[in-house]
Amino acid sequence: MRVLLAEDDDGVADALTEALYEHGHLPTRVRRGEEVLVRHRQADLLLLDLGLPDLDGLEVLRKLRAVSGLPVVVLTARGDERSVVRGLRLGADDYLVKPVRLAELLARIEAVTRRATTAAATAAAPAPRTVRAEDVEVDLDARRVTVGGAEVRLTTKEFAVLAALATRAGTAVSRQQLMDEVWGDAYLAVSRSLDVHLTQLRAKIGRPEVLTTIRGFGYRFGG
Repeated sequence: MRVLLAEDDDGVADALTEALYEHGHLPTRVRRGEEVLVRHRQADLLLLDLGLPDLDGLEVLRKLRAVSGLPVVVLTARGDERSVVRGLRLGADDYLVKPVRLAELLARIEAVTRRATTAAATAAAPAPRTVRAEDVEVDLDARRVTVGGAEVRLTTKEFAVLAALATRAGTAVSRQQLMDEVWGDAYLAVSRSLDVHLTQLRAKIGRPEVLTTIRGFGYRFGG
């Protein structure tokens, strides 16, 4: 399993990296919260220290949860009740206070990944591959869009934005999630690029009521 380890203490990081490697995992160590937000897509689980030098770990967790369901185990010296409660409410899958025994850490990692795998396996059936809203039809497999039966030509990025919304038809999708899916990472994506592509999409489709803006959050296709 690919483990992203966010830890600024070299001694702790070296010990954890060695232990994870010896138990069959592939650890990658980063020191800063910004690196977590850039590299989270390359990991299967995140071990997150809260005392990072650039961003507070809880802020990293909040930003990450806006764009990703990556399993997160907080591993920190911050053991006060307020921090624990905030960490869990912000979406941490587990919260461990240093020092922690290696056997317990490994067991917690296994438990978290087992829950994540089970949840994925028992998820609802995949969404239909053709989505309709009024007379707009999006064929996700053929990458084809028709409006009133006439095909509309979209660029690759325009279709990617539309597909990200259409697969969740009727549901509000955040700007952060759209940028993460279409551009690879919400942290690096340029917000203005999303605005431009949505403007072009609306102009080509010609159905403003099909692509709705959710003020202060994101967008919705249909519904």
